[in-house]
Amino acid sequence: MNIFVGNLAWGVDDVALQEAFEAHGEVERAKVIHDRETGRSRGFGFVEMPNQEEAQVALEAMEGKDLMGREIRCNESEARERR
Repeated sequence: MNIFVGNLAWGVDDVALQEAFEAHGEVERAKVIHDRETGRSRGFGFVEMPNQEEAQVALEAMEGKDLMGREIRCNESEARERR
């Protein structure tokens, strides 16, 4: 399952995001999205978890949780069409 994580604090990096979700199961990949021009975080990212059950538990557990001073928002990511 691919989980969209929004409302991230500027200081959250890939490692911090992965560690936050690993408490609930195996994380295959965690990626904070950055602005191409400034390199600054755009305030959201994605977490990929291979186990559907663990991912669902993580999704429910992490919704509204405080991560570095901000309440994060979590949703199952929807597939996006290629441009």
